[in-house]
Amino acid sequence: MLGLGNILMGDEGVGVHVVRALEAQPLPPHAELLDGGTGGFILLEPMQCADRVVLIDAAADGNPIGTVTRTVPRFSRDYPPTLTAHDVGVKDLLDVFYMLGGEHNVVLYAISIDPHQSITMSLSPVIAEAAAVAVERVKAELTASVC
Repeated sequence: MLGLGNILMGDEGVGVHVVRALEAQPLPPHAELLDGGTGGFILLEPMQCADRVVLIDAAADGNPIGTVTRTVPRFSRDYPPTLTAHDVGVKDLLDVFYMLGGEHNVVLYAISIDPHQSITMSLSPVIAEAAAVAVERVKAELTASVC
């Protein structure tokens, strides 16, 4: 589980907030949580070592603010528009991951945010609610995948 985002930019850091909330939850023993922050190619190694990758990130995708969507992006074009608060864009990271032979199932939970927000270290109320929804959905997906 890889939470992405810059917590200094408020709602853009929602992926990190979700991973931090999941740390307090009972999860299957196989689940590993990683605060990916603003990412970069340093995240390639943990992605390549994982059996399955679940990304959580903010998206400026035109959906109503607070919408939580689940997708399986196979190519960077499948990834929703995000803000530029990452060192290396997640689209670039996914492209390199697949070019290097990444065959793992990658699941993305994108949380739609307002790209024109104030700089703050806390989530807006709408995104805090969406983060709670994402926590429950991700937890249910991880629990369901235990055989």
